Amino acid sequence: MRYLFEEYVFDTDRRELRRGADVVSVAPQVFDLLDYLIRNRERVVSKDDLINAVWNGRSVSDAALTTRLNVARSAIGDSGEEQRLIKTLPRKGFRFVGQVREAREAAGPNPGDAPASAPALPDKPSIAVLPFENMSGDPEQEYFADGMVEEITTALSRFKWLFVIARNSSFTFKGKVVDVKEVGRRLGVRYVLEGSVRKASGKVRIAGQLIDAVTGAHIWADRFERDLTDVFALQDEVTVAVVSAIQPKLLQTEIAMATRRRPENLSAYDFSLRARQQFYLTTRERMAEAIRLAHRALELDPRFGFVAALAGNCHMLNVVLGYAMDPQFERKEAIRLCRLALSIDDGDPDTLATAAITSAFMVGDSESEIEMADRAVALNPNSFGAWNSRGQVYRIAGLPEEAVRSFERAMRVSPVDPLLPNSLVGMGFAFIELGRFDEAVVLGKKAQRQNHSYAGAYRCLAAAFAHLGRDAEAREATVRVLEVDPAFTISSWIVRGGQSNAKLLIEGLRKAGLPE
Repeated sequence: MRYLFEEYVFDTDRRELRRGADVVSVAPQVFDLLDYLIRNRERVVSKDDLINAVWNGRSVSDAALTTRLNVARSAIGDSGEEQRLIKTLPRKGFRFVGQVREAREAAGPNPGDAPASAPALPDKPSIAVLPFENMSGDPEQEYFADGMVEEITTALSRFKWLFVIARNSSFTFKGKVVDVKEVGRRLGVRYVLEGSVRKASGKVRIAGQLIDAVTGAHIWADRFERDLTDVFALQDEVTVAVVSAIQPKLLQTEIAMATRRRPENLSAYDFSLRARQQFYLTTRERMAEAIRLAHRALELDPRFGFVAALAGNCHMLNVVLGYAMDPQFERKEAIRLCRLALSIDDGDPDTLATAAITSAFMVGDSESEIEMADRAVALNPNSFGAWNSRGQVYRIAGLPEEAVRSFERAMRVSPVDPLLPNSLVGMGFAFIELGRFDEAVVLGKKAQRQNHSYAGAYRCLAAAFAHLGRDAEAREATVRVLEVDPAFTISSWIVRGGQSNAKLLIEGLRKAGLPE
């Protein structure tokens, strides 16, 4: 039997561990330890299980077992700190969590088998951007097409939850007629983006399609037509358009697959996807479920920084949305998890962005939160989450003009994001502080249409209508605020956090007749 994971092949018959064409030297006990962990990867293996299997039950010290585990991790490129493949679950045991494919030895070559050197799918979504086909017959367009593929590859690689194949590997397929499933097998990716470029009459038409390389299903397809003026500006524009279309689609596809997996087979990543799905729905019950799922992910992977930040954000929302039975506890948990996330990984834009919002509402250290939000958008300028976070942070800091610019950018990079109502209301609040009440009404109505149970949309409308003297509409909005959030009072809402600079917003809520 051969077990394939990442770029490794673990061959039990030959008792070999290979990385590509190279044989990795491992001691017999280390090989047996890896063999047992990989064969039993569907469950947590206890220390006693390992000792019985590898040392035949002989007495083995914890230090000796730890040493062998560290050697095994080193052999497969997995550090003890990262624990990407072999997880230690404190007081429970160990589990091999890498994505593994099995290939049995056959008497002769079998076209259905992956080649021995084919990498296994990683344990997060993976994509290769193939060279776009130049359909113009113009060699100059070749450079344009290749440059755009490089830009898209770079933009996608900034999403740390996404494994992106390097340009050099993808470009080995340039000029070849390829089978997408074979590309997926050879590169070890779940998704393939392919496309074409055609120039005609001063315009460029770019077509792209995203394909599931395992099933062959088409997930997304679109085409973009632009004037061919400034080539670099055009590449940037198309890159944003492509990435803003396929990144949310990839995440939705991954969430859908995670919800279909059997509970006993869920990984930390699967639990994080399920937590995100609940988080997007923002009801009291969904927040509680998102927190539960996030903590299950952290049990399996205590070094999962983003999911700690997500759990902290849920606790923060319980306070801000008035769901908290014990606001002091929820506030402390939000801050604790926010700090934990940053201590694990303060270089991940999603973690930074999520922690920045939590801190802005719960702590109010504007200088620190602005620094985090700015760093998030610098690390990934194509992230909706980063720009939405920056908008909220700048609005809470009392800088509405910069908040509006950030929300506009968020909506540009993800015009159909599930958290779009959040950006719409944040931008509406910023417009109220700028005295642009008509524009705030437009955004409040749009947010209300997208999420009928979002109290923020009705608060935006109540304040904006009141400032405009549209009293009947203001009263109607206040009724809806109290239907969605029956315990709402202006003073308790201010105590929840994040409103110290919302002077015109609070004045508008008072004018609308909401209870003090």
